[in-house]
Amino acid sequence: MALMRIGELATAAGVSNRTVDFYTNLGLISPASRTSGGFRLYDPAAAEQIATIQRLEASGMGLEEIATQLRAGGADLAAALARLDADLAALRQLAESAAGSAHGLATTLAVRANQLITVATELLTAMPEG
Repeated sequence: MALMRIGELATAAGVSNRTVDFYTNLGLISPASRTSGGFRLYDPAAAEQIATIQRLEASGMGLEEIATQLRAGGADLAAALARLDADLAALRQLAESAAGSAHGLATTLAVRANQLITVATELLTAMPEG
């Protein structure tokens, strides 16, 4: 598949050119190459990476934390995922034993943690090897 300019990537990902530029500057995505005129060219897979970043952000993870995890590589992300999984198990146990409003809060937290684990798993499997 052909590389895309910033506007094409923004359209494919459903974001603005500024968002693509912002994510690039934070190191969340990287251009695959540049044109002879210096324009950035992106792999089409960057559109899915943008979607994953936005899901992580919507789940409460900050962009700096996402960038740190991406720079650290899969091992740190896998360890974070394992910690989230352990926390989710503890939350589920708390939800089962809690009464009243505490039960509702613990259940809500467990659902949110499960969403984070799902998104982190998607991010881990979407990361290019190398």
